[in-house]
Amino acid sequence: MGCEQGRDEERPAHRVWVDEFHLGVFPVRNLEYRAFLESTGHPPPPLWNDPWFSQPDQPVAAVSWFEAVKYCEWLSNVAGKYYRLPTEAEWERAARAGREGALYVWGDEAPQAHREYVERWGGEVKATLPVGGGQPNGWGFHELGENVHEWCADWFQKDYYAASPERNPRGPAEGDRRASRGGSWRHHIKVSRCAARSSIPPHFQYADFGFRVARGGS
Repeated sequence: MGCEQGRDEERPAHRVWVDEFHLGVFPVRNLEYRAFLESTGHPPPPLWNDPWFSQPDQPVAAVSWFEAVKYCEWLSNVAGKYYRLPTEAEWERAARAGREGALYVWGDEAPQAHREYVERWGGEVKATLPVGGGQPNGWGFHELGENVHEWCADWFQKDYYAASPERNPRGPAEGDRRASRGGSWRHHIKVSRCAARSSIPPHFQYADFGFRVARGGS
């Protein structure tokens, strides 16, 4: 976990043990989030009716961390199984798909040299893309490095890796910002490295923030 050649908050690179868990193949899409809104009466996110963000298969965007947690709670009640947000460690484990040293979900090839990246993100980009349009990573996950930042369960702390436990790290006990992972359609380079970390306050609703669900694990 982490990267010695990355930003300060990605250091030190270190080995962790993560218990078995399940993770959504896709980030939560508008079509799934609509069921939550209709069932609960929760107000939609700010971009819900924006034509650039409202296609059923686009990842839901501009949801806060609190709304992502509410969705997981609703889904748990509907499905009769406990769903939650993934931890940073779980997300990075899934992104690497067993390739511990890989910089990106596809390997070490630079984004601008990776054919699929150029095909998907090489033109003018004004919003998210429908999920599932590209190739999955080695474990079958789509969109882990691109499209939207994905909320994680953890509080964010820049120097957390210096004191992170070896087994099932879950982030610090408190903080001001929640951790997120993955790429962003708004960035100059649309895909993030596997080890790259990001964070914002949990009540923010940004146009490039979404989430996926996890189950099981620690």
